[in-house]
Amino acid sequence: MSFKAVLVAALALLLAGGAVVYYYAGQEPGPLVKIEKPAAIGGGAVAVDVAVDSLGTTLRRLDVSVEQQGRVFPLFSLDAPGAARFTQETPDRIRVTQESPPGALTGLRDGPARLIVTASRDVLYGIRRADSAETRELAVRLTPPKLTVVSMHHYVNLGGAELVVYRVSPADAASGVQAGSRYYPGFPATGAAGARAAGAPPVDPALRVAFFGLLHDQDITTPIRLVARDPAGNTATAEFAYRAFTTQFARRRLPVNDAFLQKVVPPILEATPSLRLPAGTPEERLDAFLKINGDLRRANEAQIEELARGTSPEMLWRGTFARMGRAKAEAVFADHRTYVYGDREIDQQVHLGTDLASTRGAAITASNTGHVVFAGFLGIYGNCVVLDHGMGVQSLYAHLSSVTVEAGDRINRGETIGRSGATGLAGGDHLHFTMLVAGRPVNPIEWWDPHWIADRIDRKLVEAGIMAESAATKAPVVKAPAKKKAPPRRKR
Repeated sequence: MSFKAVLVAALALLLAGGAVVYYYAGQEPGPLVKIEKPAAIGGGAVAVDVAVDSLGTTLRRLDVSVEQQGRVFPLFSLDAPGAARFTQETPDRIRVTQESPPGALTGLRDGPARLIVTASRDVLYGIRRADSAETRELAVRLTPPKLTVVSMHHYVNLGGAELVVYRVSPADAASGVQAGSRYYPGFPATGAAGARAAGAPPVDPALRVAFFGLLHDQDITTPIRLVARDPAGNTATAEFAYRAFTTQFARRRLPVNDAFLQKVVPPILEATPSLRLPAGTPEERLDAFLKINGDLRRANEAQIEELARGTSPEMLWRGTFARMGRAKAEAVFADHRTYVYGDREIDQQVHLGTDLASTRGAAITASNTGHVVFAGFLGIYGNCVVLDHGMGVQSLYAHLSSVTVEAGDRINRGETIGRSGATGLAGGDHLHFTMLVAGRPVNPIEWWDPHWIADRIDRKLVEAGIMAESAATKAPVVKAPAKKKAPPRRKR
């Protein structure tokens, strides 16, 4: 065979091999694309959040667009990134985030659409490119939610609570009450209906019930309104008529001495491993007390507020909340305390509950029907139980010497949950009782008042057709918790 023939054969083999390599390079996967946002498109800004893994090569193309009824609306292009933000999460993966202003996708209409993300990366040293495409079905919703107030006569005291009944559409819009900077979620009114009489019309599925408060540290001029937000980000607000009344809160000077610090500080530090503070001398115990009374108090309040996120959407209680029987009120709600050590003012805090004392080690019973969401040691509150009564309403029982329930237990009104004591920041045996709405303390006196319950809650539910008048004060009965041996009383 001649040299020319050999050369031709070699070239043919080389071309064939190259063709094979080129072909298989075309079978390489394209970049890995993960779509985080958007999940829906509304009338506001459109946020894009896409992660792309180039699999060890160079990312050459990335386009994000929305397709609806044959029309394509570009959102982002790697060729013209504009104000997009790029985050290098790994050597091969980047995250692209961008927010387009409202109206950027002019021409979209309410209805289904599709998000399309296309990407390309280099393969075979840039001779070929591998492509990929990810899509997400999404809804375009340009119409904001609608809110309509149903209930009337809303009166709220500073430090107190109220209830509003309203309608919202669409049904999947999250809604509630915004009182200044505090938000209180609304719940489907079906959760407050209880058992319906035979033949009674069903509760309007658009009806919502929201408990809210005007907290002790807010002003009576604080704006209070209904708010709603749908999954596409559209928002709406609605005003409703209400009257706010001021309240005078007590002020006290509370002496603190070394004996009290020796009693309360070491046990709290022992039960709170996150606080690594020395307490061997009076000066160290005083410093530790100030951190407990300030930093730990705020951490405990945040933990209590977090418990409200797991509230039942059903109203588990009916009627007045029970006050501890034959108990003397030693401190009232929201009294402003100035702590005095020797002749020095060392701290100021607000007492967000009512202190009740009767006999030592008195039985503490559930003020109303609900279930236990917390049972254990809780910093300044010592041994503590928190009951959830549904729709954001909870009650707290603190400074207990012993706890006889566990988280998850279903409790009926009047059932024993523990014994009074002096754990936590307590100078003597008593019960610290607090009512909570969305995890925020409100005045318990209102919830103990049958007239307040009848007018502020039951009347509105009956007038809205949510609850029958005969069922307004009939407490639901839940399955009692399994009997278990009470734990030994903790000594503090």
